Amino acid sequence: MAVQPDLNWRPVLRRRLTVAAGVLAFWVLGIEARLVVLQVVQHDELSARAERQQSETQKTPGKRGEIYDRKGRLLAYSVDADTVYAVPTDIKDPVKAAALLCGAFDECTKKDRDQLVERLSRKRPRGGLTSFQYVRRRATPIETKRIAALEMKGIGFMKESKRFYPNRELAAHLIGYVGTDNAGLHGIEATYDKTVRGREGTLLVQTDARGHAFSRLDRPPTTGGSLELTIDEHLQYIVERELKAGVEAARADGGTAVAMDPYTGEILAMASWPTFNPNQYGGTSDAALRNRAVQDLYEPGSTFKLVTASAAIEEKVITPDEIIDVSAGLIRFGSRVVNDMHRYGPLSFTDVIVKSSNVGAIKVGLKVGAERMGLYIRRFGFGRASSPDFPGESPGIVWDPSKLNDSALASVSMGYQIGVTPLQMAAAASVIANGGTLYEPHVVRAIVKGGVRTAVPPKAVRRAILPGTAATLTSIMELVVTEGTARRAALASYTVAGKTGTADKLVNGRYSPSQQNVSFVGFVPSRNPVMTVIVMIDSPRLGGDTGGVIAAPIFKGIADASLRQMGVTPNINPAPPVLIARRDQNPVTTAAASSAPAIVTMTANMTDGGGLPDLRGLSARDALRELARLGLTARMQGAGVVVDQTPAPGSMIEPGASCMLVLNRRPAPRPAGALGDQR
Repeated sequence: MAVQPDLNWRPVLRRRLTVAAGVLAFWVLGIEARLVVLQVVQHDELSARAERQQSETQKTPGKRGEIYDRKGRLLAYSVDADTVYAVPTDIKDPVKAAALLCGAFDECTKKDRDQLVERLSRKRPRGGLTSFQYVRRRATPIETKRIAALEMKGIGFMKESKRFYPNRELAAHLIGYVGTDNAGLHGIEATYDKTVRGREGTLLVQTDARGHAFSRLDRPPTTGGSLELTIDEHLQYIVERELKAGVEAARADGGTAVAMDPYTGEILAMASWPTFNPNQYGGTSDAALRNRAVQDLYEPGSTFKLVTASAAIEEKVITPDEIIDVSAGLIRFGSRVVNDMHRYGPLSFTDVIVKSSNVGAIKVGLKVGAERMGLYIRRFGFGRASSPDFPGESPGIVWDPSKLNDSALASVSMGYQIGVTPLQMAAAASVIANGGTLYEPHVVRAIVKGGVRTAVPPKAVRRAILPGTAATLTSIMELVVTEGTARRAALASYTVAGKTGTADKLVNGRYSPSQQNVSFVGFVPSRNPVMTVIVMIDSPRLGGDTGGVIAAPIFKGIADASLRQMGVTPNINPAPPVLIARRDQNPVTTAAASSAPAIVTMTANMTDGGGLPDLRGLSARDALRELARLGLTARMQGAGVVVDQTPAPGSMIEPGASCMLVLNRRPAPRPAGALGDQR
């Protein structure tokens, strides 16, 4: 009997179709839901992720502006150099690529090659190779040529700015240097980084889904502003040359020198030794990188007696001729004893400074008192950073006057227990040089941006002392050079005013008997000065251990060469002026020409109606001082005291004229009514 077909298959098929349709509908709904999540809910996040994976933006530094000296000579500029970069997603074998690139470099160690392999294999945090890595920044032209010849896939080139200092070590501490990313790291390069640094450019690298680069967009950087400095390239060279020679001759640990215009605060030169080459500063020691003029704190020693003397004279505590008993050669504060280097008899206050008597300075400082001493220390600019151009400058160490007992005040009076920078000391000496005004030292003369030059004006901080006090101190400082501790600073053709300083260094909390900071600060020509110069030498070991022996000769070398470079007319034995007669169209014929043309012009009321004073019998120093007071220059012949003068006493001559002085060791009989008898 044949099997009958199942006639109920239709319900079974219907159920199966229903299930299949349900599964298909559920699948379609799932797909739609996922699409909604990806396209709507997670759209922004996924788009950003894709952007990160398929493109990479790299900033390229701006081109820095140039730096010039005060005469427009170029001190620093930027050049375009080729930087080699890689797109790792396009490099199949990083090890082989690194080996080829290393072979094209001028120098490449195993460590360099391993680092290059690591960069070429570097991955993003969420997987996949990065799309940009530096291979060699600012490569040399020869390296660039070798790498280009390899024609490697995934290796590209772009222009980057490279800083160059054509004078190498010249003014290195002052100008500073820049880092790999073209940011100023030291000196003026760091202080004015925002001004000099141009606007950054961008390099955009885009890759496809497989990570292959298909687009590179470049927005070039822009150039920053330029700086015009106050320094003079030639003076800077002179200062560095003399400083280096002095430090090496004394076998010292280092030294610094600063030259500045006392009437504006403009820094004409600033040098430190040892020094470095800012083109290749890598590996340079910290000692060589340090700008000692603003970063080194030191106890100034006797140069600080200028502040003590200023306070005493300004407050009328003492007069220059007042006698101070320093015959004991020492002074006691409990168990502490302060000695003079030499034993003297009673000294005038002038000679206390000229001979640099510690005992005399202490006695004067005690008369001034702690409160007034503190006031003048602040007036001279100590205890605060002196210039905004050097943000790394130390403000110094100044004690609260209320905490100074007699022993501490004694230390401050002779330049101990106070910390200053050489730049602060130069600014303080400039107060005396310019007649009493403290100017803020600065090194930027103008900023040039967008074709517009903006000058930086001098900034007068305050009047520290009266002009009369400054004039008195100038006379005393001249004696320091002609008769006192700084004779080695004297110049043949210019008068010099200055002060020496010698201070034992603090080593492990105690004053070292074998290490000293020695210094000299002065200005030239002493009347109407054009520059103030400070020289500070750290720990000289050969030739002496005082400022007068070590620092003063360096000052002399700097001042002598600088004044000649600047074309300053000598004020000692100046060359006779060249007289040029006007050609008369109708010359008058005389019967007989004069055998000697008159060179003296008679004027009225030159010195209270008395004419040229009688200088006979005076020392050369006193005669020079008197002529300087009258605005006259001197020509001297011989040595000793003045025995004759031309023009004769009582003559009326023009300011600025020259007076001939004849000197002799044996003075002529003093004529009655001469100038010296009136004092």
